[in-house]
Amino acid sequence: MAWFRAGSNVAKLAIRRTLSQTSSYVTRAQIAPAQNRYFHTTVFRSKAQAAPVPRPVPLSRLTDSFLDGTSSVYLEELQRAWEQDPNSVDESWDNFFRNFVGQATTSPGISGQTIQESMRLLLLVRAYQVYGHMKAKIDPLGLEQRPIPDDLDPALYGFSESDLDREFFVGVWRMAGFLSENRPVQTLRAILTRLEQAYCGHIGYEYMHIADREKCNWLRDKIETPTSTQYGRQRREVILDRLIWSTQFENFLATKWTAAKRFGLEGCETLIPGMKEMFDRSADLGVESIVIGMSHRGRLNVLGNVVRKPLRQIFSEFSGGTKPVDEVGLYTGTGDVKYHLGTSYDRPTRGGKRIHLSLVANPSHLEAVDPVVVGKTRAKQYYSNDVDRTKNMGVLIHGDGSFAGQGVVYETLHLSALPNYTTGGTIHIVVNNQVAFTTDPHAGRSSQYCTDVAKALSAPIFHVNGDDVEAVVHACELAAEWRQTFHSDVVVDIVCYRRFGHNEIDEPSFTQPKMYKVIRNHPSALEIYQKKLLESGQVTKEDISQINSKVTSILNEEFLASKDYVPKRRDWLSAYWGGFKSPEQLSRIRNTGVKPEILKNVGKAITSLPGNFKPHRAVKRIFEDRAKMIETGEGIDWAVGEALAFATLLVEGNHVRLSGQDVERGTFSHRHAVLHDQETGEIYCPLDHVMMNQDEEMFTVSNSSLSEFGVLGFELGYSMENPNSLVLWEAQFGDFSNGAQVMFDQFLSSGEAKWLRQTGLVVLLPHGYDGQGPEHSSARLERFLQMSDDNPYVIPEMDSTLRKQIQECNWQVVNVTTPANYFHVLRRQLHREFRKPLIVMAPKNLLRHKDCKSNLSEFDDVEGHPGFDKQGTRFKRLIKDQNDHSDLEEGIRRLVLCSGKVYYELDEERKKVGGKDVAICRVEQLCPFPYDLVQRELKRYPNAEIVWCQEEPMNMGAYSYIAPRLGTAIKAVGRGTVDDIKYIGRAPSAATATGFYQVHTKEQNEIVQKAMQPEPLD
Repeated sequence: MAWFRAGSNVAKLAIRRTLSQTSSYVTRAQIAPAQNRYFHTTVFRSKAQAAPVPRPVPLSRLTDSFLDGTSSVYLEELQRAWEQDPNSVDESWDNFFRNFVGQATTSPGISGQTIQESMRLLLLVRAYQVYGHMKAKIDPLGLEQRPIPDDLDPALYGFSESDLDREFFVGVWRMAGFLSENRPVQTLRAILTRLEQAYCGHIGYEYMHIADREKCNWLRDKIETPTSTQYGRQRREVILDRLIWSTQFENFLATKWTAAKRFGLEGCETLIPGMKEMFDRSADLGVESIVIGMSHRGRLNVLGNVVRKPLRQIFSEFSGGTKPVDEVGLYTGTGDVKYHLGTSYDRPTRGGKRIHLSLVANPSHLEAVDPVVVGKTRAKQYYSNDVDRTKNMGVLIHGDGSFAGQGVVYETLHLSALPNYTTGGTIHIVVNNQVAFTTDPHAGRSSQYCTDVAKALSAPIFHVNGDDVEAVVHACELAAEWRQTFHSDVVVDIVCYRRFGHNEIDEPSFTQPKMYKVIRNHPSALEIYQKKLLESGQVTKEDISQINSKVTSILNEEFLASKDYVPKRRDWLSAYWGGFKSPEQLSRIRNTGVKPEILKNVGKAITSLPGNFKPHRAVKRIFEDRAKMIETGEGIDWAVGEALAFATLLVEGNHVRLSGQDVERGTFSHRHAVLHDQETGEIYCPLDHVMMNQDEEMFTVSNSSLSEFGVLGFELGYSMENPNSLVLWEAQFGDFSNGAQVMFDQFLSSGEAKWLRQTGLVVLLPHGYDGQGPEHSSARLERFLQMSDDNPYVIPEMDSTLRKQIQECNWQVVNVTTPANYFHVLRRQLHREFRKPLIVMAPKNLLRHKDCKSNLSEFDDVEGHPGFDKQGTRFKRLIKDQNDHSDLEEGIRRLVLCSGKVYYELDEERKKVGGKDVAICRVEQLCPFPYDLVQRELKRYPNAEIVWCQEEPMNMGAYSYIAPRLGTAIKAVGRGTVDDIKYIGRAPSAATATGFYQVHTKEQNEIVQKAMQPEPLD
């Protein structure tokens, strides 16, 4: 039966050859003028010219499964065997003969239908299922000249016009739609008419690439079964009303703001009624919340008509807009252009339910928002306990050029069925303009359709003519039903056009003159639909004019109201974010230490394994060592510090999610968050068992697909839904994170400034020079610091009770050197009244370094313990020299400031040469710069020369960021200027590191030796 889902071309060619030789016809390569609409490629030969009958194929070369036979002799032998004993043939053949032969004997109307004819008819029906979309009338402009496949020609299967009124039975075991067993006997003409209606109308269906009988049968039932797709008067009035709103909205904006860019929807106005009907149907099927992502084209129309953003607010933004007022400490950021902004509202549906819609803000980088939407949807499902993934859904609206061209589309599609990333299916709508800016499809993609990438996911694709609003509505409703039935992705490709080019002030005729000649004279979808309804008599001219008047009146009222409109609140922040502080509101600093007994308890939980679990012996030893660390309270390493941070946050009721490539074990085999039984292969995650009856998703650690852009975007979207969660993304190596550069540039670094959206996402980027070459050394620390928005020449308020430095900065960048400090910086993310992204230059060789250890007392909140200072136990932005220096050390000749693992190499060199007159301080938080602590150290060492030491080349690393800020701090304490800072590190370089290990070692030695040299630095 596999042939029905993915037909064998070899078998098909063999059947075609057999048919062509027995039926006396030959096909032409080109399309001949059709005498009949069904017969378009065939010229019949007379019997005299007929080719000889082929020799029978030996039975040994044929399989005994249904429809694999390619010889009439074989079929006849099988039939004879079946007539003598039905049990002597395969079950599929038994059903076949029972249907066809049985029907032929009991129905006198079937005049001599042969087995061969039955087979040919089956092939013809299947050809329509596979290729019918090629004949469908989906281009509203009629510009695309597509050759009709030979496979859709009945003559190819041996039928002639004289067969059109013969009756045939087509029915197959375990099939749906046209081929179901209980189909009535029909004439060939009726069969072909129905196939043409089903597959070659204004919707082209692609689904035969789906290797699942149940799904194909479900679609066949929906497509082929003759049900009334005609909408009643009441429904048509609703569709008309929605289409008028969509059209009038664009006309109104065009009239009022003639020169403004708005990326209007003219040419695809049917998108609005399609989306609204899709959402109504989704609500009827149990969806309560929809997250939408889309680019700029039609966005304002979707905001106003679908999401129901107040029209007066949209009009106010067109008139220049005003910054929000009347809210204490309201942070307004930089703002963004109107066609990038998002919003969220509840709206009623046609079925009387309410549905929550949120449109995610996005940049002009097409498709970059896709994974963000999917991640946010997944988070909504977690927080609403939507385990079946039926209440929360993602909808993505794409352009034709970007859907085919942007790699992040494929990255996002491939998350759709992964256990820790699936959202139960996303509905994709392609607004297919048939041109990407100025690029024609033949130059913009190699595939026939822009949606072909979705076939990799076995997603059904519905190509629909954008001029036929009822076809668009039908396709959108079918997509909603598919998503709620099969919980997988589906694509609606609305083939339309842009009436005014890329934007309203663009001239498209420069590059598409023929297309725009047609468009200029082409009626709008509304004009076409009004004409259809008037002809049907269901709607009168008065009805149409009444709706038009109502819409125009409301648009004018809203326009007048927009002149006095003042935004008063950030109206689209999720309810979970209530009470969180904006950058202008002071948030108190909290301690992050934990009670010793809690540390001991969670420590036992994360280092214990079930008695019957058999881990790898090396892993068993690691966990035995970890248990000793907790028991003795000494030698806590990096992995245990991290696990303690996660476990204590879980105990406090927070959700923790860590994702990325190979994060379960860890790139450097250090984390072992998920263990594998060496005999059964079963897995065990200790952090899933920190509390009794812990929700299995409360702690999630998941290896991701091999993607940076898509997965980081997903986690960013996930983190934006609820502030009470620690969401982390870890790169395999920090070097690879630039595969997600768009996410860092457009979303993470600037999202709060542009769109007022906070996120506490943590990004872990393994960084450090170990001699592993230019692609395994640098996370490009300099790029993150260069994107930081703190002023290098102004020292902000640094008093701990008044400090808003982190709140006012766009993100935090740290390069931490102790497990305890890592523990505190992770906990700090949640123990505050605001959220900021955290970029961590994560260690590699420090994971197992003998000196990179902490005591358990540095994690707790007990006064007098090592981590406790004046304010309590918390993250140390700067770690002072560890040689017990007093508040004033006049004998120190050099103060070396550094960050990251180079500290341990400097300290080792200092011990080796006995450099007690050199102080080494670690700047753990690079951004925002800890001016107060740096000034404290500058005062402590009044006679020391000031050095910045780093492993990276001079044009990389933190130097360019640190120098002006350190200069400002030096100047403020009267120690000189930025020119007095001495640099120690690698020379400027194009590549991040050398590929030769010996060169690396030499360079590294020179750095630490220079930092300790007895003579002053040049």
